[in-house]
Amino acid sequence: MSSLARQVLKGTAATVDVLRPRAPGVVVLIYHCVGGGRASSVDLPVGLFEEQAAFLTEHANVLDLDTALEVLAGRRALPPDAVVLTFDDGTADLVEHALPILVRYRLPATVYLATGFVDGPRSIWGDGGALSWAGVREMVSTGLVTLGSHTHSHVLLDRLPAGEVASELDRSVELIGEHTGVQVAHFAYPKALEPSPDADAQVRARFRSAALAGTKANVPGRTDPHRLARSPVQVSDGMRWFARKARGGMGFEDTARRALNRRRYAGATR
Repeated sequence: MSSLARQVLKGTAATVDVLRPRAPGVVVLIYHCVGGGRASSVDLPVGLFEEQAAFLTEHANVLDLDTALEVLAGRRALPPDAVVLTFDDGTADLVEHALPILVRYRLPATVYLATGFVDGPRSIWGDGGALSWAGVREMVSTGLVTLGSHTHSHVLLDRLPAGEVASELDRSVELIGEHTGVQVAHFAYPKALEPSPDADAQVRARFRSAALAGTKANVPGRTDPHRLARSPVQVSDGMRWFARKARGGMGFEDTARRALNRRRYAGATR
């Protein structure tokens, strides 16, 4: 999608927000890379990420994922402007660039690891920016980072043979436990794509929560914790559109993205 098309779509989404009031709830943001130097719509410049962190510190209540799940289950009150930060995949730039900012602003976050790429020769992006297990342990040591599974090899579970789903999930959980001592309770589907019925059952049997896409707030009492909606943060959001996403807006953008992704990932396996 061209830069102009992205901005037109974002403007349309903002207009739809005005016409369609948003229900209050917990907004879960998806980040991928920060300062990785990749020509990607989800590799944010360090300065932009810090500006967003400062905005959230001042204008939102940033919750860790476990606390957010308590809110969604009705066991805790919903604070105003509740936000959860999540990172998918796991790349070295998270430790180098994102982690110091999270620590500076004392912002909790969940990192979903595709464990087959940790300590590997190449990152999930095909470059040399793979995250190390030492880096994972450094993140955990801050007390701010919750680890989650993103499968072992980042396969798309909606098209994986039923007999292979369990090994993808279990290998990821085992490696995280082996290298960090953390018992993983949370999961994010690769590419945020809906699972097959078998994958859904396997994930529910192993994890307390599972995350997809959605670009909307998760409403207490009406949210399946294994169908958490998340709003992807892109470079093109800047601060203007980011502020709307942080408040649960820009849902129409997700509608268009889903249609695009159905074609984009039609023949893909990861």
